[in-house]
Amino acid sequence: MRILVADADPNVRFALRALLEQQAGVQVVAEAGSLATLLDQARSTCPDVMLLDWGLGGLTPVDLLSDLREACLGLAVIALSGRSKARQAALAAGADGFVCKTDSPEKLLSAVQSVQRAGSNG
Repeated sequence: MRILVADADPNVRFALRALLEQQAGVQVVAEAGSLATLLDQARSTCPDVMLLDWGLGGLTPVDLLSDLREACLGLAVIALSGRSKARQAALAAGADGFVCKTDSPEKLLSAVQSVQRAGSNG
C-alpha cells in the first residue's frame, strides 16, 4: 500500500512515516507540509491512501478532497486532527476515515487497514 503523509508539522510527518514503514506492505511514497506541495505530490505519486492534516488550509475541505480524488482515482483519505470534534466535519466533507492525533498508534494503523480493505472490496 502506497501512502502520502500530509501534515504541516515536520515532526508529525516524521513520526507517521516511522510508524507506517514498520508495517509490512506499506510504503510512504511522499510527504507534504503545505497545500501546494500536497497537490503536486498527490499528482506525481498517486498514492492508495493519504493521511491528511485536517488543518492544512487553503481550500475548503470539500474542494480539496474533490481535487485530490480527481488527481488520484481510488484515493482513500484519512483525516487527521488534534481536535476530536473535527471528526463529523471531516466525514461529512467526504473523508474515508478520521483519526485524532491524540489517538493511539494502533487506532491509526487500524484506520489505514480499514480503508485499504474497503478499497480492495470496491
